[in-house]
Amino acid sequence: MLQNPKPYYLYPASIFASRELYHITTLLGSCVAVCLYDRRQQFGGMNHFMLPLWNGVGLASPKYGNIAISQLIQKMESLGSNRDDLVAKVFGGASVLDVGTDLFNVGERNADQAITGLNTLMVRIVASSVKGDKARKIIFNTFTGEVRQKYIEKRILSNR
Repeated sequence: MLQNPKPYYLYPASIFASRELYHITTLLGSCVAVCLYDRRQQFGGMNHFMLPLWNGVGLASPKYGNIAISQLIQKMESLGSNRDDLVAKVFGGASVLDVGTDLFNVGERNADQAITGLNTLMVRIVASSVKGDKARKIIFNTFTGEVRQKYIEKRILSNR
């Protein structure tokens, strides 16, 4: 008998993983989310980071991609995962702000950090939807590893 998933909203600079059935939801613009799934034990977790790299100053927070990815892997391992059983799906990293310059490219750098970081930590990426110019809403099923994605269109506000 299938149980109903518990809802969980993942805020920026956060990590969540559970052996229980959850639907983890988050919204992504230039931020990136990595969904990790343990294929053998059938559970998962997700992070949501805002900036690609922690520079070593201040708190090593999961708002930085290099910290968020390693902390999510550690959380999965603390719940019993073996790194060889983990697969990743990566989402986000859009260029959603009309700033007139590509100088910062935070979204692109976030997406590149996720892919590089996972490859360096030897976690196989099985799916991704990154970069572009549209924000995303994703819902991750921690029991099946399925991720549903919806693009969020830009709306122009009028002064009416």
